[in-house]
Amino acid sequence: MSTTKSGQTIDQTATPWVEGETLGSTLRKTAQRFGDHDALAFPHLPLKRTYQQFDADVDRAAKGLLALGIKTGQHVAIWATNVPEWVTLQFATARIGAVLVNINPAYRPHELKYVLNQSDSVALFLVHEFKTSDYFAMLAEVCPELARDKPGELSAKDFPCLRWVVAIDETAPAGGITWEEMLRRGDAIDDGQLAEVEAKLKPSEPINIQYTSGTTGFPKAAMLSHRNLLLNGYYAGVYQALTADDRICIPVPFYHCFGCVLGTITAVCHGAAMVVPAESFNPEATLAAIEKERATALYGVPTMFIAQLQDPTLPSRDLKSLRTGIMAGSPCPIEVMKQVIEVMGAREITIGYGLTEASPLITQSRTTDPVELRVETVGSLFPGVECKIVDPATGATLGDNEQGELCGRGHNIMIGYYKNPEATAAAIDKDGWLHSGDLAVRLPNGYYKITGRIKDMVIRGGENIYPREIEEFLFGHPAIEQSAVVGVPDKKYGEELCAWIKLKSGCTVTEDEIREYCRQSLARYKVPRYVKFVDVFPQTVTGKIQKFKIRELMIDEHALEIERTA
Repeated sequence: MSTTKSGQTIDQTATPWVEGETLGSTLRKTAQRFGDHDALAFPHLPLKRTYQQFDADVDRAAKGLLALGIKTGQHVAIWATNVPEWVTLQFATARIGAVLVNINPAYRPHELKYVLNQSDSVALFLVHEFKTSDYFAMLAEVCPELARDKPGELSAKDFPCLRWVVAIDETAPAGGITWEEMLRRGDAIDDGQLAEVEAKLKPSEPINIQYTSGTTGFPKAAMLSHRNLLLNGYYAGVYQALTADDRICIPVPFYHCFGCVLGTITAVCHGAAMVVPAESFNPEATLAAIEKERATALYGVPTMFIAQLQDPTLPSRDLKSLRTGIMAGSPCPIEVMKQVIEVMGAREITIGYGLTEASPLITQSRTTDPVELRVETVGSLFPGVECKIVDPATGATLGDNEQGELCGRGHNIMIGYYKNPEATAAAIDKDGWLHSGDLAVRLPNGYYKITGRIKDMVIRGGENIYPREIEEFLFGHPAIEQSAVVGVPDKKYGEELCAWIKLKSGCTVTEDEIREYCRQSLARYKVPRYVKFVDVFPQTVTGKIQKFKIRELMIDEHALEIERTA
């Protein structure tokens, strides 16, 4: 038993009430208990829905899905920003047992084409446009058949499973329908039909596919179950001491586990309100939402908190309601954590560590932990989760204060990668241990410190980027013979991408032309900030490029500072 500063007693050994539930049944029970409490608040629209209203919205959308012929186990993709329909669709697909496929709204046509095909999605939900992105135009580029075929009868060469395109907008592209039209179709579905489908669902079944950047050049599709997501969401809330009186500000994207597990599902598990400041992160809008909606919890990666701390409106804001939250997604600078506590007033802010394949959290600090533990470690294990530190070379289990690879096992570990048994076997060993690829140290008190990464991953502003994907893309440029991509320190984003490029004999190209080439087909966060043309790469005697030397050379050349992090 432990007691929070707010006086709430938490029994860490008790069986979570969500054990044995599905996402749909969890929402239904929360709506029965806290029906008149706010479930959703989008102050910029403005829009508010109570839990009773939200549950009814989910029922109607679930019937709409059934009216389209979507069945349990089929995949439904969503390519959208943080709009209200995103959350509704998340729980509506879960209510009929369809698998929601999250597509990053920063994806360009090249990336959309891959995930839409690889996921075998039967339907795609998308917004029309946001800022400079025209989603209808990008979809038309990769799926020209849409303009030719009738709604529900799509027959696309590159997407053999895709039948429906549903616009989260007042208008739809040719061959698609609007969200409202889907809802109207669903009004003909009987309540009993929905109840019959929902009654057959099992907590162990997959309910979500999250794409993670892949070392082989393409993202891998992590399959997560009702149980994976519910227990992670539940414990994330317990460690923040959340109750139905809390209001969680969610400026992080829904397509990522941070938004759609620790945000929406955690809220539903505890009856808390979801406060969504904007379609994508905006520091001023986030601060305004905290103030207006009296948010008690705030989520974000370190760069988001830094942006809010630097926002000129911060000194005039009344943030007295703020108590807790989660900072995660990349290493958290100690000084930033202290400022969030002292300047923003989030005195019970917590740190979380994990990865998509772990649904996503493995460890988290608690509101009752001393400040030192909350700024210098990533917390302790969730109940029902095991962890061991192993020697990366031998696999031998290491003791306290010894650095090695962090491996996790328990209710949070993914089912596997969709249609990729080889990658699944490489990530999860025969004994069920998920190998994180991260270096860590376990302290004698059971808390963990993340000390580095084994795998060649770059974390830029909370976005995981694997250099191999960028390298393979650059290899497609007619002037490039070879490339090596590494991460280098950056004060704002934690890390930035750097590409060393060797051109083919007789070819010429500029740094800006390389960036524009990437910008046309890759998400903006994957575009290298630093581009350097070279004749040779530092290599081992066996010809392997020594990326650590490239990183060191770039740090010296550009006088980059390495941040000290927890």
